[in-house]
Amino acid sequence: MSDVWAGIAGEFLHLYPRGCRILAVAGADAARSRRAADDLAEALRAAGQEVRRVHSADRDEQALRDDVVSPFRAAQEPAVLVVSGPGILLGATARGMWNFAVWQLEGDEPPHTVADAIVDMTDPDAPTRRFADYCAAPAAWGA
Repeated sequence: MSDVWAGIAGEFLHLYPRGCRILAVAGADAARSRRAADDLAEALRAAGQEVRRVHSADRDEQALRDDVVSPFRAAQEPAVLVVSGPGILLGATARGMWNFAVWQLEGDEPPHTVADAIVDMTDPDAPTRRFADYCAAPAAWGA
């Protein structure tokens, strides 16, 4: 397990230590977000968390909300739901579903301004955390 994923898991658990929590891992490449989310889920399990994993490649936000997020919240289990998929997961109407969001990118792809954490997956076996200067970005950039 990478130190990057362990660090993000620790940050998430510091902010959301218990209860029913939902984390999104999104990016321009939905398949790449699946790998990132699997690695993050592994780090959360290593930190003693009960983790559920879902991948949404079809971009159907309403189905994701109705079939995955709402039932998970209704169950009120002390667990973390990690959802991976395309960038639309951080779109204007979807971003409110998540307690925490990770944007994964590769190389020179732009980061998403609403992400809580940004991870460069150019080398999936050695991801790196990126920190963006959003003060210099236009308000709608990456949204």
